[in-house]
Amino acid sequence: MTVTETKTTQLKKMVVTKPIAPPLPDLTPHQQIALLARCLWDEGHNDHLAGHITYKQPDGTFLVNPFGLTWGEVRASDIMRMDAEGNELEGQWTITPAIQLHVELHKAREDVTVSLHNHTRWGTIWADLGRVPGIYDQSSAYYHGEVALYDQYWGAVDDTANARAAVEAVGDAGMALLANHGVLVMGNSIEQAYLRATCLEWRCRQAWHIEAVGGGKLMHPDAAAAYGGFFTTGNFTGLFEAMCRMQIRRDPEVLE
Repeated sequence: MTVTETKTTQLKKMVVTKPIAPPLPDLTPHQQIALLARCLWDEGHNDHLAGHITYKQPDGTFLVNPFGLTWGEVRASDIMRMDAEGNELEGQWTITPAIQLHVELHKAREDVTVSLHNHTRWGTIWADLGRVPGIYDQSSAYYHGEVALYDQYWGAVDDTANARAAVEAVGDAGMALLANHGVLVMGNSIEQAYLRATCLEWRCRQAWHIEAVGGGKLMHPDAAAAYGGFFTTGNFTGLFEAMCRMQIRRDPEVLE
């Protein structure tokens, strides 16, 4: 049995059919995106007012976080709705002009349900370096696929041409580093977007520390592929739910 086959078998055994923890209440899409923002704020997606999340809905509209609230304070009632062109449809606040990046992304990528962009604490370092960090440990390997690198920066992506150029550079990748800017992560669900975003930030942080002390041993490519390949179609059972429970206990108003 190969390393890849062994790791895949082990991961499949992790999937359980009985509850592993107290369940979350049934969440509305507005509550899901608010919780995603809160969870990621604690993970380093916390550059003040920077950052935007879009969540495609069955009717073709998109839920989006408001411009003037940090990800660490947003509540379900704060979430905005826009059309496919980025025009506001409902909500009490405003939508960032930089949402054009998401508009162009969703036009080009029908497979993307959730997209998020921020200037993360560690990911932005590698974006500024213009390098994709290596995979040194298991938690850095939960995503197996291309990390695109967009090596141009011509100002804010509220300019349609800039946004389209970034989207073209991203291609079919599930995540990207935007030079001199930040990160862009795509997923087919809220749970997958959370896993990928945390994986990228963890990977960037670990690689920085390892290189700072002189370097280390990269994870075996087969082992990394096995872990990441499993989570390409599935999710980390219970992970997002656990993080959401912490947020709800800390501040139940996130659901309001």
